[in-house]
Amino acid sequence: MSAAAASEKIDWGGSTSEGGEALSRNVHSGLPNPLTSHSKLSLIKGDYLYHHYGCDGLDDRGWGCGYRTIQTIASWICHNCPLSESRSRLPPSLPQLQQALVLVEDKPQSFSGSREWIGTFEAALALDYFYGVPCKLVHVRGGGAELERVAVKELNRHFEEHGSPVMMGGDRDNSSKGIVGVCSGEKGSYLLVLDPHYYGCELAREELHRRGWVAWKGVASLDQSSFYNLCLPQTSRK
Repeated sequence: MSAAAASEKIDWGGSTSEGGEALSRNVHSGLPNPLTSHSKLSLIKGDYLYHHYGCDGLDDRGWGCGYRTIQTIASWICHNCPLSESRSRLPPSLPQLQQALVLVEDKPQSFSGSREWIGTFEAALALDYFYGVPCKLVHVRGGGAELERVAVKELNRHFEEHGSPVMMGGDRDNSSKGIVGVCSGEKGSYLLVLDPHYYGCELAREELHRRGWVAWKGVASLDQSSFYNLCLPQTSRK
């Protein structure tokens, strides 16, 4: 753990995610729909654990959001997909994710132990490496109307066919997001976002909702000058 994390003396509850700590489960549950009248609502199916900055005691603030979103997706796979005896029943740690990307020759050896960001492409490699889950990568050229036209359609199809969380990232908007739902109506569409940037002890889901770490975000509110990438785990093939 870094000196910064140690100096803050955060109470992690006496256990870590790697040691089997009960991280917050299904944190989107109980969040009201963003539209009182909607034409389409699609949500993930099954259980997952919410991974975020520092949830295993490692201070990864400023660089680890992509890794944490992968861990959330991995927890869904571990809970909901049949896995062979050779597959891990726990999400990979950040060092394990880095080492895997070195082993598949996507990254140089110097990547292990670094604080380099990763995105949707690396997420696809990692989920295939650890769980044999292929991923569909979708590039959306811009926010606003393009995101409405392409991403909303892809997300609706994904949640109906696969039911697993999705990783979303971009260029100007380069903060990794976990997406677990999409809701559309006459006034546009909303994405149900798990924000991995929370740092601290585990919070009740109601508090995560109140603070906005788990929230419906209007597609129109996202950066319209940013492109976006989606990593959609094809879990129905497992």
